[in-house]
Amino acid sequence: MVTTVYLIRHGESLGNTNGFFQGHTNCELSENGILQLKLLKERCKNISFDAIYSSPLKRTLDTAAAVNYYHKLPIIIDDGLIEINGGVFEGVHWDELPKIYPEEFDTFRNNLHLFNPTDGESVRAVYDRMIATVERLVNQNKGKTIVLVSHGCSIKNYLCYATSTPFEKIGELTWLDNTSVSKITFNDIHTPQVEFMNDSTHLDELKVDKPT
Repeated sequence: MVTTVYLIRHGESLGNTNGFFQGHTNCELSENGILQLKLLKERCKNISFDAIYSSPLKRTLDTAAAVNYYHKLPIIIDDGLIEINGGVFEGVHWDELPKIYPEEFDTFRNNLHLFNPTDGESVRAVYDRMIATVERLVNQNKGKTIVLVSHGCSIKNYLCYATSTPFEKIGELTWLDNTSVSKITFNDIHTPQVEFMNDSTHLDELKVDKPT
């Protein structure tokens, strides 16, 4: 019995375009993010799935609504899919972070597996949370296909696990593109098999070649 999970990152948000650490901060989608969702909606039109789950934040709920546009399933909010809590990093511009929190920012950039922001959530906690969340949802949907709409750091942590990448090397994994799709299948003993990851080919028409 195979269970299939599609992990989808939210569309581009104002936090992405304005360059600040958003984490648990609620952000609207950017104009480009809204365009991305139109293309994601069409990509997901012919993907058959039995249930859809979303982080409680607005950018993921808006993305889940686009994924679900042709399917009309209830969108189930699951707090386990939320982004990392950035603590004191929340809402701070990326350019300001190395000035205000130089040691923690250096850890984020160069030793991601050790990142543990003051008043926030460690990357290790996100890793453990995402593994537990996906395992629970796979258990609840054995033999089915489900969609999980989440965030860049959260999905990166799960893909670290699913690809058998040592946690200490999580910083070497690519960050996920907005609205990217990753597909993972699970056998009867819930061993994850990554079919593909960080696929954003549905956005090709939005990509413009830049001069070198």
